[in-house]
Amino acid sequence: QVQLVESGGDLVQPGGSLRLSCVASGTFFSINAMGWYRQAPGKQRELVATVTTGGSTNYADSVKGRFIISRDNAKNTVYLQMDSLKPEDTAVYYCNAAYTRRNYYQSDAWGQGTQVTVSS
Repeated sequence: QVQLVESGGDLVQPGGSLRLSCVASGTFFSINAMGWYRQAPGKQRELVATVTTGGSTNYADSVKGRFIISRDNAKNTVYLQMDSLKPEDTAVYYCNAAYTRRNYYQSDAWGQGTQVTVSS
């Protein structure tokens, strides 16, 4: 099992920056990919960015050029650097990990979410 703990959410003004962190812990064989999703009130949860163990990244079109996802494999930690924040970025941000259990079955885990609010 994998447990994910997120931090870094805050209230910021438009144009500001935040860095979210997510630390994975528990028992597993390997973590294959980690990512960030977000959900605004009344809206579907959506992909923000993902990164694989090998460093391949994927971003939602709405955040390309503004957000950067990075991963420290040794620390089992994923980060989301968010710059040029817009009010539309306001949401609860959830960390996700796709991992291989020690019995080699594939599983995924979710963090509890951290609130990001962009408002003037």
